Amino acid sequence: MKNVVVMTAVKVPGMEERSIPYKYGIASFKKWCEKNDCELFVLDTALHEHDVMRINFHRYYAFDLLEQSGIEYDQICITDADAIIHPECPNFFEMTEGKYTVTSCDGSFDWIFRSLENYSKYVFEGKTFPFWNYFNAGFQVVNKNHRHLWNELIDFYFSNQELIVSMQKNFGVGTDQPVINYIVNLSDTKTKYLPYEFCMADLVRKEILNLDFTFLNFKGIYQFNAIPQQIKQQYDIEFWMKTSYEKLYGK
Repeated sequence: MKNVVVMTAVKVPGMEERSIPYKYGIASFKKWCEKNDCELFVLDTALHEHDVMRINFHRYYAFDLLEQSGIEYDQICITDADAIIHPECPNFFEMTEGKYTVTSCDGSFDWIFRSLENYSKYVFEGKTFPFWNYFNAGFQVVNKNHRHLWNELIDFYFSNQELIVSMQKNFGVGTDQPVINYIVNLSDTKTKYLPYEFCMADLVRKEILNLDFTFLNFKGIYQFNAIPQQIKQQYDIEFWMKTSYEKLYGK
């Protein structure tokens, strides 16, 4: 059985422009998967209407989707389509030790604290966990032993749909990320945290998103998110993804 990378690349009605650079992320992971004897599965069709469930949640159907497609698998990695992987990125599937594998969310700690505080208060009945265990949902590696956690997330979402949607609207602290963090961290699941290089988010705050493409010196996975509007007006996400891909893989 092969390991599988699952990417969600759905064109959301009214937000089609956002998905234009996904092709570079998909192409980079396709080449990486071929090199590392893995399989790439791209979810490009929404499973629910956008006003029923935000696209971020759809990736937690990965177990069902692979089985329905007749794909046998050992481990699954879910990652964002607005990400580029370096061709020499180490094979993270070989580093999991069979544990729920993630990376720490190492960006805006204010954002993390607000997420923890508000979801604890309004959604999870005052329960919480240490902020240093808060992980980035844009990179998660699991196996069949973890399937119940993703099923729990889907069930929890539909049981608390209005509340979760209101949290997104009122506090702006994430979609699926706070929910899966609480579900995993409040369980007895054994987790493993890989270094920042496997989910390099908040590149601007790290001062490595620049025209020298400093971030490409790290052989990891680059997440093109949290880019301030003033930078987007000059160099949009398509510019960063297209140029990064061409520098790493050629035109």
